[in-house]
Amino acid sequence: MHPNPAFRRTAGARNIAFVRARSFGILTLAGPDGPLAAHIPFVLNPEGTALEAHLVRSNPIWAAIAEPVPALMIVSGPDGYVSPDWYGMENQVPTWNYVAVHLRGTLHRQDVEALAPHAAELSAQFEGRLLPKKPWTEDKMDPEALARMRRMIVPLRMEIAAIDGTWKLNQNKPEAARLAAADAIAGSGIGSELETLAALMRDPPATE
Repeated sequence: MHPNPAFRRTAGARNIAFVRARSFGILTLAGPDGPLAAHIPFVLNPEGTALEAHLVRSNPIWAAIAEPVPALMIVSGPDGYVSPDWYGMENQVPTWNYVAVHLRGTLHRQDVEALAPHAAELSAQFEGRLLPKKPWTEDKMDPEALARMRRMIVPLRMEIAAIDGTWKLNQNKPEAARLAAADAIAGSGIGSELETLAALMRDPPATE
């Protein structure tokens, strides 16, 4: 997390909402031979106190959590380079704006019986965002094929102890400079992610 408190005053509910909207992150923990990481989707519970996910059984993280271990889930949002020319101010330097939320807690295995309801909830979560498309459901699968695929993945759960967010959106600059940079980012033609970043810079989250 960025040490400047100007970027870390976003309300906890906004951080949770961001995590829930993304529902994808980098799970990291200390392994026996060094750091381990996996890029995975997940389901965050309604209270924002736990998440459920799954891994391929052969993932080294599964072997590393035979017993519960501390873990970090990194959830990233839009990010991009900010040119000092865009502020309309003198004596500025380049920077990088971004949104990121860290979830810290304890990671542990779940019993195999938890896999089927988790997988159904996870797919329903993302299929629901595709309406009016008729949602995909597992009943479209051949039962034997589904069982074969399920044997290759394993369920896990992370009990969340702390949620910290960084919304680095030039809140430490005068409003006119921040908005000018947002306009320049939006007009850069670099991509939709920077358009999202520009929108956030125009209306940064309210502080706690």
